[in-house]
Amino acid sequence: MSRFKVEVRVTPRPGLLDPQGKAVQHALDSLGYEGVDSVRVGKLLVLELEADDAAAARARTEEMCRKLLANPVTEDFLIEVSELAPVEAE
Repeated sequence: MSRFKVEVRVTPRPGLLDPQGKAVQHALDSLGYEGVDSVRVGKLLVLELEADDAAAARARTEEMCRKLLANPVTEDFLIEVSELAPVEAE
């Protein structure tokens, strides 16, 4: 087994209302940051997990996203997998 760092970016689907994004956009405008046309607020999850290989880590994470980490009706997700260096035994 290898250890992997998996980053999951969850964002609202295009075309759906994003009240948090609108609030941030209006706040930026009120602070004088003009020209910000759109803000979308999502979440970043960072997981460390064990798997046989990167493909297995991605497949497990996709399952987690579909069951818990993202709402399949309103959110999209993007997964990035990288292998962690083995931990040296002392």
